[in-house]
Amino acid sequence: MKAAWYEKIGPAKDVIQIGELDTPEAGPGEVRVRLHASGVNPSDVKARVGPRGQEYPRIVPHSDGAGVIDQVGPDVDSGRVGERVWVYNGQWQRPMGTAAEYITLSASQVTHLPDSLSFAEGACLGIPAMTAHRCLFADGPIEGQTVLVTGGTGAVGHYGVQLAKWGGATVITTISTPEKAARAQEAGADYIINYRSEDVATRIEEITGGAGVDRIVDVDFGGNLAVTRAVLKNNGAIAAYASMGEREPVLPFYPLMFLNATIRLVLVYTMPDEAKQSACQDILQAIADGTLSHPIAARFPLDRLAEAHEMVEQGRHIGNVIVEID
Repeated sequence: MKAAWYEKIGPAKDVIQIGELDTPEAGPGEVRVRLHASGVNPSDVKARVGPRGQEYPRIVPHSDGAGVIDQVGPDVDSGRVGERVWVYNGQWQRPMGTAAEYITLSASQVTHLPDSLSFAEGACLGIPAMTAHRCLFADGPIEGQTVLVTGGTGAVGHYGVQLAKWGGATVITTISTPEKAARAQEAGADYIINYRSEDVATRIEEITGGAGVDRIVDVDFGGNLAVTRAVLKNNGAIAAYASMGEREPVLPFYPLMFLNATIRLVLVYTMPDEAKQSACQDILQAIADGTLSHPIAARFPLDRLAEAHEMVEQGRHIGNVIVEID
């Protein structure tokens, strides 16, 4: 099969190779997917840079993808052959990810892809949509609540806005440019705050009449702590999936304790199995309800995987970066 891989950590154009590898065979409880699209996420490019070191001698990167099941292993329903699917956690704790023509995975990691979505759109779902779902719903229903989604046009934030509206919440989101404001409005945000030109805490106080927000889906836990303290309601919850602005934040323990706040740190790879299944079910329902859009910033062929990684590293795109595999 055609695949992309790296055998040492380093800059994308220096280490990514394209060539032929053996096509895997589905084992017990597994399916094999003929992939047509692979999603490139920040965690994929960070792994290639190597802060945790080289985990395997050869790594085919990427966790998200979409394609068609073409083989099933023992103990898997043969009726799944030919099913259009999206996959998640493709390269978690294993060397073989979705930047290849084929991948074998546990049947539980392979979810039906509705005909209404392209393979490229299906490859957007795994990490971004499942992370957003966990952040929103891990602490119960959100109907009638007010939710703040920071960074509402990032890959996770975009799904956060849409799924929060689907869940019945009033949604406030933060952005940094007029272009991003337009995208957040398209996603359904009720209130949009430009954090570069407006005081976020003051605007949220105005919007909520001083009541604050019930939930926060946070792209920068440390960088946003001052706003969090100011706007979170008593018994509110913060669900954070990154903290790049302040990687080791000092926690204002007592102010948050007096709010009886819940702090939830979210990593999609290690979510409980029941949370993963719940996310997949709700994402499919939201798709069926016509709630979700899947913006794609750029598409690259597999031969140009290094360029796709560089685009994600630069972080100036709006939408997902997809590698198409024909």
